[in-house]
Amino acid sequence: MAVSRDYRDFIKESLSGIGPISHKRMFGGAGIYAQGYIIAIIADDSLYFKTDDISRPIFEGAGSTPFTFEKKDGSVAVMSYFSAPEAVYDDPDEMVKWGQIALETSIRAPKKPKKP
Repeated sequence: MAVSRDYRDFIKESLSGIGPISHKRMFGGAGIYAQGYIIAIIADDSLYFKTDDISRPIFEGAGSTPFTFEKKDGSVAVMSYFSAPEAVYDDPDEMVKWGQIALETSIRAPKKPKKP
């Protein structure tokens, strides 16, 4: 799940239209954050936006597929992150549009209680 600095920086810059974008390393990949909310992950220089029951059909309609990985026991885990539609790489407005959908998804997500 390696992430190149150039790709990560390209994604952060491309998403800057929705506000300041930050990242955190995670499991060899990177989490992409806007306004303090995780909106995407990068794995192997591929972008996956956060989805939920409301936004998932929008991504599926654009031909996006879920992020999956093989677990230690050989089973496949399917995450709630879907591949970025191809149009985001050629059109900055499309990147912002899909990033905004992911931000709205993350804002809707139930908040986990903070550990004491």
